[in-house]
Amino acid sequence: MADAGAARELGAKLRGARLGSPGATVGLLALLAALLVAFAVLQPERFLTAATAQAMMFQLPELGLLALAMAIPLISGGLNLAIIATANQCALLMAWIMTSTAPGAGAGEVFACVALALLAGLAHCSLIGFITGLLIAHTGVHPILVTLGIMSVVDGISISLTRGTVISGFPDAFLLLGNATLAGIPVSFLVLASVALAVALVLTRSAFGISVYMIGSNLEATRYSGIDTRRVLVGVYALSGVLCFIAACLMMARFNSASAGYAQSYLLVTILAAVLGGIDPFGGFGRISGLMIALVVLQVIASGFNLLGLSQHLTLAIWGLTLIGVMTVKFLLAPLLARKTRPRQPS
Repeated sequence: MADAGAARELGAKLRGARLGSPGATVGLLALLAALLVAFAVLQPERFLTAATAQAMMFQLPELGLLALAMAIPLISGGLNLAIIATANQCALLMAWIMTSTAPGAGAGEVFACVALALLAGLAHCSLIGFITGLLIAHTGVHPILVTLGIMSVVDGISISLTRGTVISGFPDAFLLLGNATLAGIPVSFLVLASVALAVALVLTRSAFGISVYMIGSNLEATRYSGIDTRRVLVGVYALSGVLCFIAACLMMARFNSASAGYAQSYLLVTILAAVLGGIDPFGGFGRISGLMIALVVLQVIASGFNLLGLSQHLTLAIWGLTLIGVMTVKFLLAPLLARKTRPRQPS
């Protein structure tokens, strides 16, 4: 009975829509404003330009989608270390289908080849996510170990089949996805914005999304509340796989190539962006809006340092220092916030 009562209390708390800290979002916006002002002062003729803004929007989508693929498992109290391996293998599969069937074909046949490749890629990523979710939900093994194993298997197969080579040469119509613009805004950025909005709505407005937060907060209490936690966990990793598929499409379209070695450095950055954006690494809390702002902050730092001619390795160090600084501020402010939110005792 105590467990059931805890489950009802947990559900009521989460349905109150407090799924993340508004203060974290305000702090990130303040940090973003400070960075914009600093780089505008240091590079007044190059930073605050339409060309720089467009370049940043071209560079954000792949990392953004992979960060979303990482964020959903993190909110559920897990982790998905296989997102890069999944996206790369999906890209290789779609690249093989396109390059082996599309050359020399007519317009209608090219469309069919691209559609076949996309369907195969979607099915492949969904299957990897589904298997990952099944293993985590039904074996009780920690998600770090399961996804590390999945990552090793997927990477090993990809490198073995391709011997590390790059597959390139896709239909021009497909390449528009990663290189075309609409009213000056990259199509790939519009895809990222649309997917992020959809994920945010799923997490905050659906029974599945509320269940994900509840599992991240307290798995046992959620199970006692009558929610099929195993089914939800399978859905979490299947959805993560679908997001890897979209990221693979954008990477292929922007680079006109696919390889097992692409985006390997993005793995830790996706975790950094999620935690910086206010997603609790232990699960249960976090907002997609915070994640998106954190990604913009990281991109502004990278672009600003690039314009200043500084090393990319220094950029990575600054990213890490930014995360440490934000976590330190949160730790120092936690007692003050706790006193402000503590209910007053009757006199």
